[in-house]
Amino acid sequence: METDGRESLSQIVTAAVLGPGFRRATFAGVARGDAPSPWVRVVVRPVELRGERHLQFSYFDAKKDTTRNYLPAEAAEPLGEVIAVGFSGVHVTTDAEEIDLRTTKKGKVLVGRRAIAGEASAPEPHNRVKDVPLPEGRADRLLEVMGVATADGRVRPTMRAKFTQINEFLKQLRHALDAANLRSLGRPVEILDCGCGSSYLTLAAHHYLNNVLALEARVLGVDVNEEVIRKSIERSERVAANGLAFACGRIGGLEATPDIVLALHACDTATDDAISQAVRSDAKVLLSVPCCHHALNRELRPEGPAEVLRPLMRHGILRERTADLVTDAFRALALRVMGYRTDVVEFVSTEHTARNLMIRAVRGAPVGDAAFVSEYRELKHFWGVTPYIEAALGERFRELVGA
Repeated sequence: METDGRESLSQIVTAAVLGPGFRRATFAGVARGDAPSPWVRVVVRPVELRGERHLQFSYFDAKKDTTRNYLPAEAAEPLGEVIAVGFSGVHVTTDAEEIDLRTTKKGKVLVGRRAIAGEASAPEPHNRVKDVPLPEGRADRLLEVMGVATADGRVRPTMRAKFTQINEFLKQLRHALDAANLRSLGRPVEILDCGCGSSYLTLAAHHYLNNVLALEARVLGVDVNEEVIRKSIERSERVAANGLAFACGRIGGLEATPDIVLALHACDTATDDAISQAVRSDAKVLLSVPCCHHALNRELRPEGPAEVLRPLMRHGILRERTADLVTDAFRALALRVMGYRTDVVEFVSTEHTARNLMIRAVRGAPVGDAAFVSEYRELKHFWGVTPYIEAALGERFRELVGA
């Protein structure tokens, strides 16, 4: 269905959010409003505070999220401010239906509606148990098969860190789904996991999307190690996972068109190859947890403009950590140049894994943004290096940055 513009979208969203039976609204995608917005996503949902129903607005920018709670009678004004941003994708769920609204570049609003059969939902208590995608104490066949939990849902002491890592990763995946508006594609979400290794997170992603969120997803895990692929296939067969496949192969050379590319602990330049795979495939989301940054560590020298950092580069451990940070800064900048809204976040505490930084990128920014091109050139000049990401992204990227 097509509407005539912003006024109709405002009426539809306002009636659903402020009306009875409202469950959740997600505003994301390109901001088409008249004024720039500091937010990349806003989520609204009902909560119960001190026994009274409120609407909770969660505002997400590139670095953090801010939460504000309003009584229903006070919520019209902040809701109007969010609508005025002009997010190109709005998804609203009520007890009766799901409403998907998309605004085209020409300002036309496309509306999709799907009826929901089920019981009315009550507002969530604000002091509820912490939101965990795969909660402890609940039987979960996948966690049992992976050896993370017992049959009755108790997490094994030796697998506590892995359990935490899985859940924190799934939170990031859920965030990315909303940021890229991937819940309402009208087809299965396609996911490519580059360098899947033992496939704990690959299996968890497939299980969470299909069996917990009831969002149909097809997942392909790829790794060069035949043994880990064999074990991953065995695990997937034990949980009868449909739409989950594994294959031996090298990152970066796959003929695939995924919506989401994962690169979780891909070693050294394999992360750059995974980034290249995502960009070349026009993937809407990339979630990457880099590992083993060797390439740039061999090239960094305290010479030229970087000579001032000689005291930092003198010590092996400090040099290594500097190289890690510089490598990931180049990667994040390169993704911004290629049209991705990109940030680097700590996705799990260092007590659970030292590999705790995640590069999170969502397609939707201008390609070749002059400010980011300038930053990339300046960073190259300061360090006097050419990072591998430049070779991985190829001629198109080199043209954009003038390399």
